[in-house]
Amino acid sequence: MTASKDTSSGAEERDAKVDSVARPFLDHIIELRERLLQCVLAVLVLSLPLYYYANTIYEWVASPLMANLPAGSNMIATEVASPFLTPFKLSMYSACLLAMPVILHQIWAFVSPGLYMREKRFALPLLVSSVVLFYLGMAFAYFLVFPLVFKFFAGVTPAGVTMMTDINKYLEFVLGLFFAFGFAFEIPIATFLIVTTGLTTTQSLVEKRAYVIVGCFMVGMVLTPGPDVISQCMLAVPMWMLFEVGVLFARLAERRSAAVHTELTESTQ
Repeated sequence: MTASKDTSSGAEERDAKVDSVARPFLDHIIELRERLLQCVLAVLVLSLPLYYYANTIYEWVASPLMANLPAGSNMIATEVASPFLTPFKLSMYSACLLAMPVILHQIWAFVSPGLYMREKRFALPLLVSSVVLFYLGMAFAYFLVFPLVFKFFAGVTPAGVTMMTDINKYLEFVLGLFFAFGFAFEIPIATFLIVTTGLTTTQSLVEKRAYVIVGCFMVGMVLTPGPDVISQCMLAVPMWMLFEVGVLFARLAERRSAAVHTELTESTQ
């Protein structure tokens, strides 16, 4: 009991210190500007060596399509500047993804001084897990979705039509899928947050499961750039499963919060 009281009082003292420290609004703007500049600098520094290997990276990104193209077919560039701009665009996007730990650190350094202790316990793990889930969503798209989607497209190509995809259009297509699956894999984080912030309860979410499933398929239909059913289903089904994972962790957090509240109530009596 004494240890829990000491911990609670220490957290309250630190939270009171957070409330007492006030900084001018201009200082926050200046700090935000500095941290944004550091993020941009990290992206630029990483993009320079990545552009040197941009063609190799593009070959790796295009390999799921190339593996399913008919014999003798190749990708093409229909615009004069595409051979330069497309690898450059890919190197910039790759630099943003690789710089995510630096961007995450800058976000955490900016917001952490104003967070209470109970918020800090959740904020950093949520930030890290959100980045990891985004990467997992992209890996899921590349290794599982792309081969099936491109095999389907190659299989339905009409007779007499040669499938020759423009490199810029292909990059736009795969980036759309990358971001669609990356953000879809953030569903457990979103579910956990809306429950822990009190916007809803796990019981309410469970009761609305049928609407969530329909919503997942509607979102899959909207977010996937291709009109094929395969990519839509392969986005909708993981979204539903990730929703269930988010509900599970939110239910555990509710039970833990109730246990802590009960313990504090008993300690004050």
